[in-house]
Amino acid sequence: MKINFLSVFLLLSVIQADQFNGDFHEAFREDFSSSKPEYFHYGSTGTKAGFKWQSGKKSKTELGSKILSFKLNPKEDAGPGKGPEIISDKFTHFGSYSTRLKVPAATDQPNVGAVVGYFTYHNDTLLGLSEVDMEWLIADPEVIYVGTWTGKSGQLKRVGRTINLAKGIIYTTEYREDHREIREQLSDESNLPESIAAIEGFDASAQFHTYGFDWHPDRIRWWMLHPATADTVVLWDYQGEKGIPQHPSRYRMNFWHTDNWAVETNPNSLEKPEKRFELEVDWMEYVPLKK
Repeated sequence: MKINFLSVFLLLSVIQADQFNGDFHEAFREDFSSSKPEYFHYGSTGTKAGFKWQSGKKSKTELGSKILSFKLNPKEDAGPGKGPEIISDKFTHFGSYSTRLKVPAATDQPNVGAVVGYFTYHNDTLLGLSEVDMEWLIADPEVIYVGTWTGKSGQLKRVGRTINLAKGIIYTTEYREDHREIREQLSDESNLPESIAAIEGFDASAQFHTYGFDWHPDRIRWWMLHPATADTVVLWDYQGEKGIPQHPSRYRMNFWHTDNWAVETNPNSLEKPEKRFELEVDWMEYVPLKK
């Protein structure tokens, strides 16, 4: 059955005003120029070590820039949320999200298991999970993961794409339900673009890059700005009927150790971090979709 996305959008506007008490962000850009972010709060569930995050810090790699610094604690347990994480003070919903960041280089520990997450996330008791994400496993800074999670706990559904931007390889574009052992390769309007041109020398840890996603009721488009031309490179323009979150979420950034998710190109990249790898975030922006 074809979904009437306009009706869904209007219905959710009513739901969000009621269930979420109208507690929503207007458009903003957080530039992390001061020690206390204006639109985010710190939300790590791991150790309380003060070095794990700092806003308003001078960038080590870009003269004149003040950044949000996230550092991994080598003593931290594995798991999302254990490392440093910031969470938007209010809810966000359909709209355009973008950030400028530089992931850490893993040259000192090629098999480190570490994830940079840029995403929205809210697990609602009634409506289930609403997540849109972009992720980097720093053991291979040529690779990026984009996708969504929807559904109730224990019955989560994923649409996702894995891309090697330096080589122009799309490893997989799929729908999956792990609890039912379902994995389906996506095609047609769910698999656009079908190919991606290589970005020569791309390395997410070599310099700052701008990334983003546009979340609509009937599609999600993930993109980045080409480092040489500043043209928009569309990573995935997903228009399928499975896996587009429909209810509000919280805007987030995190950095954490994984011991069970290796990067596509290196199955050994599960080691506990041996040093304080540092993520640098220049800014994060949100522009809600006009109703």
